[in-house]
Amino acid sequence: MTSNISLRASVLSKPRRWAALAVLLFPVLLISVDNTVLSFAVPAITKALSPSGNQLLWIIDIYPLILAGLLVPMGSLGDRIGRRKLLLIGATGFALVSALAAFATDATQLVAARALLGVFGAMLMPATLSLIRNIFPDDAERRTAIAVWAAAFSGGAVLGPIVGGVLLEHFWWGSVFLMAVPMLLPLLIGGMILVPESKDPNPGRVDPFSIILVVFTLLPFVYAIKTAATSPWYFSAAAIALTVLCGVTFVRRQLKAEQPMLDVRLFSNALFSGALMVNLIGIFSLVGFIYFVSQHLQLIAGFSPMQAGLWMTPGLVLTMGFGLLSVALSRRFGTPNIMAVGLILSAIAYLLVILAGEGSNSFMLMAAFAVLGTGIGMTETLSNDMVLAAVPASKAGAASAISETAYEVGSVLGVAVLGTILNTVYSARLLVPSSLTAQQAQQAGETLGGAHQLAATLPAGDAQTLLESAAHAFDHGVLLTSGIAAVLSLLAAGVVFRVIKPAFR
Repeated sequence: MTSNISLRASVLSKPRRWAALAVLLFPVLLISVDNTVLSFAVPAITKALSPSGNQLLWIIDIYPLILAGLLVPMGSLGDRIGRRKLLLIGATGFALVSALAAFATDATQLVAARALLGVFGAMLMPATLSLIRNIFPDDAERRTAIAVWAAAFSGGAVLGPIVGGVLLEHFWWGSVFLMAVPMLLPLLIGGMILVPESKDPNPGRVDPFSIILVVFTLLPFVYAIKTAATSPWYFSAAAIALTVLCGVTFVRRQLKAEQPMLDVRLFSNALFSGALMVNLIGIFSLVGFIYFVSQHLQLIAGFSPMQAGLWMTPGLVLTMGFGLLSVALSRRFGTPNIMAVGLILSAIAYLLVILAGEGSNSFMLMAAFAVLGTGIGMTETLSNDMVLAAVPASKAGAASAISETAYEVGSVLGVAVLGTILNTVYSARLLVPSSLTAQQAQQAGETLGGAHQLAATLPAGDAQTLLESAAHAFDHGVLLTSGIAAVLSLLAAGVVFRVIKPAFR
């Protein structure tokens, strides 16, 4: 029966295939809009809920972190119970929890709601890619479909700042979460009508212990990064030790299993593992850039959320455009070459930020973002397609989950690594007026938003001094994080030339 279901997905008429793809773009748009809107809502959330620096990072990070930990288990679950069924369950849960998140009354509640969103989000993402893999068996059509899928991420990123900016200027911060409800209705209706069900004819068993091991490989790792600067060293050391222990145990368990939850032997394939690394580094660079530039535009340059979104739109449109164009470029110049060019452009974008120095003007930052968007558009489409093309269609759910895990881990690390370094440098270099109390100095040193919130309560002279110091401290942190991102992008380009290109046929 399951093999018939999978076969049915592969023989859809051409109009039905593309109509099904259109339905599958709604959850992709939602996830992308949600991530971008939240970055732009940081100042509003800071003002309303007064989170600490760590709480603010957790509000952003907990969703992709939980999502990343559950993507592989959810991908395997979709292979077993049906990918469309899992998609519809995830959509329903995501819409309901989004409504709860909108009415959180403190930072802890919002962190908890975001964590639960991660659980349902993990049901959405691998299902979309795996269904695309089964709906489009033809290589050329599949690559175009994945380019459209990747472009939807960029499209959501374009819509997020604009729509979110309008909401944040006219409503409270929670309105950005309520967007999920109308966005998921077309998926729930169209999914039942247009999207065919598909399963793995020979799925592995559900392994609860392996699920626990995956989660506790990722959670302690990000915790160690986020708290390294503020917690005793042995907390971070213990977290890293737990990560290594759980990770090694997970790999050994999968190698011994007859039907593993995750076939770790796939990582011996140079194309598969290399494409995953490119995927991760690309998103790491993009999310890290958006994290600091959204704050710079609003809190330093003084733009409203909507104005900041409009300033970033050209770069995000380029991401979408070059995601689609990369298919044609790869046919002419070769997939590895285009992937490498995309990574080099990402490095150049961060080097432009460094060359601009402290006090970077908004035009220079947007030029850098345009270059970054061009590069990311190339790398993400081709790396996702390469991951899926490296495995049989029956294992599409697992491969999609791994690809999405790389995406979400890159998203987590982009904020956790670059955001933590940025906040640490900001706190270390911030010079506060001598008239401030210890509590006020601590508030100003937590986040750039905290400094602006405090400045609104200070005399004009002290407020001006604090804001100028905060801007310089923040920009100095941006220079350091930009250097790290540039080096990683160049290293990833080297891997493409040394590992992926020789193995590519």
